[in-house]
Amino acid sequence: MTEPLTAERAMWTMFEPVHAVVYFVPVALSAFTGAGLRGFWRGYFAGRAAPLGDVGPEVVTASFYNFAPSFVARGIPGVWDLISREEAIAVREAGATAALRELLTGREAEAAKAADLLWRVAGELDVAGRVLAAANKTLPVAEDPMTRLWQACTLLREQRGDGHFAALAAADIDGCEAVVLRGARDLPRELMQPIRGWTDDQWEAARVRLTERGWIGAGGSLTPAGRAAHDAVEVATDRAAARPWTRLGAAGVAEVADVLLPLAEICAAALPAASPSGVRRPVHPAT
Repeated sequence: MTEPLTAERAMWTMFEPVHAVVYFVPVALSAFTGAGLRGFWRGYFAGRAAPLGDVGPEVVTASFYNFAPSFVARGIPGVWDLISREEAIAVREAGATAALRELLTGREAEAAKAADLLWRVAGELDVAGRVLAAANKTLPVAEDPMTRLWQACTLLREQRGDGHFAALAAADIDGCEAVVLRGARDLPRELMQPIRGWTDDQWEAARVRLTERGWIGAGGSLTPAGRAAHDAVEVATDRAAARPWTRLGAAGVAEVADVLLPLAEICAAALPAASPSGVRRPVHPAT
């Protein structure tokens, strides 16, 4: 029998799929195409980086952590010749809202309640040292319940992600090594390498470094030491994300989870079976 997930990890399995509809649901993807940005990555970098403001590719690379610098530089700053940052934020939110309206038809009241509950948490977040979360927290909160739901889930997910990147840096795991380590655990290189932009030489060099640390074995899979290192980062990530849920208390967390879980399950069903986020299915903290 497996141990129940911590509240912070269980809540992540729910708000991550709601956020991720913006990357995978066709109506959300078509919003950027309609705005003149052809190709997935133009929309991705424009939408996710826009809250950071007028920064160059170095800052975006640092904030996103596990993308190759040259990969980021293909989109930033050139994408700002095609769309303004303000427009990119608006298009991204419009696409996400359209996706949620499509997926959650008939559950508008539940979405509104979930948005209200999540903003009780997200509105109080301490974003010190968390650049992407801080950038998203400055954005105006929409009146539309579906937009508010997506905004809250996005802020919570970026806050957790910032903490995850800090945990990786503290463990002396660089961006490419993080992707290679994850690939050795459960996501194939064929999926991860192209969507993070690392060259074969960079990938191999990272694999050699991890092998020298005793974390990857000769067959390319994680050693016990590598699994322990990976798990330690995940524990540190959870710890860094725990404060808002601890403050909410067990009863408050359960109230949010009860409302959010069925919505998250619908969103998760619209996502690929394997995605870089690693979320397999939403889980209630009481499970």
